[in-house]
Amino acid sequence: MKRIFYFLATNIAIMLVLSITMRLLGVEPYLNENGLDLRNLLVFSAIMGFGGAFISLAMSKWSAKRMSGAVVIEEPRTPTETWLIKTVRAQADMVGIKMPEVAIFDSPEVNAFATGMTKNSSLVAVSSGLLNSMTKDEAEAVLAHEVSHIANGDMVTLTLIQGVVNTFVMFLSRVIGYVVDKVVFKTERGTGPAFFITMMIAQFVLGILASIIVMWFSRQREFRADAGAAKLSSAKKMIAALERLKNEHTPSALPEQMAASGISGGVGSGLKKLFTTHPSLDDRIAALKNQA
Repeated sequence: MKRIFYFLATNIAIMLVLSITMRLLGVEPYLNENGLDLRNLLVFSAIMGFGGAFISLAMSKWSAKRMSGAVVIEEPRTPTETWLIKTVRAQADMVGIKMPEVAIFDSPEVNAFATGMTKNSSLVAVSSGLLNSMTKDEAEAVLAHEVSHIANGDMVTLTLIQGVVNTFVMFLSRVIGYVVDKVVFKTERGTGPAFFITMMIAQFVLGILASIIVMWFSRQREFRADAGAAKLSSAKKMIAALERLKNEHTPSALPEQMAASGISGGVGSGLKKLFTTHPSLDDRIAALKNQA
């Protein structure tokens, strides 16, 4: 119930902010008596495409804590918490970023994630299942993987890519809808039902194609984070951590909105592979062995 509330509250807040922003910028309707205004449509699409992506990024730490139930370690109370803080601080110093917040979320699944709006305002969280199942060397490598994500600026880069594809999907779907309505259905005054129907279909199809681009980048960033972890800890430790994940065979317990942030994600084959956020663990292990 709480997750549904947070989801609805976040989306309502985003829509309100975007509506106010467009009014302040004086964005006029992209459909008027003269037809389709491409300039206003592009501005509208960019505000909606980038605005939603960046607002989600700004709220990423807040929403991640609530969706996963992660509790930030303010003062270490156990040797494990002390070790977590010490390890993340050392790795953050090595890559030249400010100390991230460190949190633990209660889950039997072996997983971890990193998020945050900037490199110097980030969060690293690990599951209780990871701490119970992995050795310190393996857990150290997982932490290094997440710190590498932060140091690489992956959250911001993914947001920019998402903003670009969102903008083009919204822009092109409306252009396609307008052209079909005017050329095929010969609507003379205003727009007819064909505009909205075609626009929705085009937006759906283009959204699927755009997601392939976003997912490709998501998979590439996992390889880069693995390579970064190998430098911060060692290739041997990172390979051991991935082998452990492979042997656990536990499905992801992270909410769908956070799937791309986890240390491991769903595995697909054939066309489904194009829509996965993570490469297969076998591919990641092979890449690290080749680099070593």
